[in-house]
Amino acid sequence: MLASTFFNILPEVYELAPNQLHELLGVLLLGILAFFFLGKLSIWRHSHGVDGDESNLAAPVAWNILIGDAFHNFVDGILIAAAFLADPWLGLATTIAVIAHEIPQELGDFVILLHAGLSKRRAFVFNAFSSMTSVLGGILGYLALEKLQIYVPYVLMLSAASFLYIALTDLFPVMHKTHQHESALMQAGFIMTGVGMTFLIGHALH
Repeated sequence: MLASTFFNILPEVYELAPNQLHELLGVLLLGILAFFFLGKLSIWRHSHGVDGDESNLAAPVAWNILIGDAFHNFVDGILIAAAFLADPWLGLATTIAVIAHEIPQELGDFVILLHAGLSKRRAFVFNAFSSMTSVLGGILGYLALEKLQIYVPYVLMLSAASFLYIALTDLFPVMHKTHQHESALMQAGFIMTGVGMTFLIGHALH
């Protein structure tokens, strides 16, 4: 995600709107803050639900996850659409980065739904439905932004904000929890491999 942000998204934004850099950097900051407050809201909603009767938690928890994840996936679809409109390679790189993050997140949501009392079938249906909103966001985003190309750099900046926030607040803290020397070396190897591949493929396609 960091490699895609710095090697692909931010350079593309600068090429599309070199005279709007100050405004776009403001959008980047506002985007990071918005994701922070959305995260706080999600934590509060889950904590608020746990205060009630645990036997009646399945439906509220499921709907909280469904609504939050559906909105997140819908926004991801819009961001991917903006990336494809700017450059096909950027769209592909953004899609790969989003999928790489979404797979473990969706698995985590599935486990939470099971723990809340849903059956495997219902948990799968909930997850599948929320995932499909990314397709809807992608289609609507593409149709809207195709006619409003002026807003593509701003949407790309929100994509950069999303990637930076996820990488620095979700992924890095988890990796810092391990204190084993071998695990740290493996993490460093995977990170450098991902950065190198993103740079080389992007350079070759441009």
